[in-house]
Amino acid sequence: MKIIVLDGYTLNPGDLSWDGLKNLGEVTVYDRTAPADVVAHIGDAPIILTNKVIIDRNIMQACPKLKYIGVLATGYNVVDINAAHELGITVTNIPAYSTASVAQMVFAHILNITNSIATYAHEAKEGKWTACPDFCYWNAPIVELAGKTMGIVGLGNIGMAVARIALSFGMKVLAATSKPQSILPEGITASTPQEVLANADIVSLHCPLTDNTRELINADSLKTMKHSAILINTGRGPLINEQHLADALNNGEIAAFGADVLSIEPARADNPLLKANNCFITPHIAWATTEARTRLMNIAVENVRQFTNGETVLNAL
Repeated sequence: MKIIVLDGYTLNPGDLSWDGLKNLGEVTVYDRTAPADVVAHIGDAPIILTNKVIIDRNIMQACPKLKYIGVLATGYNVVDINAAHELGITVTNIPAYSTASVAQMVFAHILNITNSIATYAHEAKEGKWTACPDFCYWNAPIVELAGKTMGIVGLGNIGMAVARIALSFGMKVLAATSKPQSILPEGITASTPQEVLANADIVSLHCPLTDNTRELINADSLKTMKHSAILINTGRGPLINEQHLADALNNGEIAAFGADVLSIEPARADNPLLKANNCFITPHIAWATTEARTRLMNIAVENVRQFTNGETVLNAL
């Protein structure tokens, strides 16, 4: 059975193995697939795996032997799910594989901002510590997390993991969530998004991207935040109006921003956040630890195995 991987490079740039998948069929792995090449790359294969290559109704209709689409990610907006269901095509995703890694990245950004890790490491290499008359050197406030308020918008798997880490730092946690207070762990207070933004010292975004959450962070909502607040986004880029946020950072309306996602990726050269004050952006790598990608690979292979064996596919959408 033919299995086509349309854009395998980001999952496996060479440090993992496709052998598990190869045990299930005749596998062809394309590092990348341009939109014009999608139909040709799929050909008569019944099984495909995609990360960011869009599979819409036209693609499905042009590939009538297609029976299975495996999304190599948690989000599945790259596939027209309704069309797949109508055409009898099974679609799967990979839920919860990167929870620990993304939560770790949230605090990597927080600690970089509060302790100025990158800045002081760079300045030490430049000789500023060597030239300092004192045994220690700093030129800006260093912030202790204990006692501060962590605001989390969206309390799913990753949001909850972030909340637990925040509690371990001795932080108070406000969470914008639909979960009732009665089932939340001790130390987490259910709040509205507006309460979170107004009261948190650090706000971390973990809500899904919907019509209601698109540009949740905008000129108006930024004005409700503390001037000393730190905003973190490892969720979805379009949760933020990037021009409004850049203006707020440059005007000192909030203190800092750390992000692993942007509205258009890879980042466009004219994205205003790339030159904004106190803005720290990583290139969508929170999910990409070796451990998380290994889990993703293993789950993807298991999804295909269940499908080819005629079993109930646990991660079918």
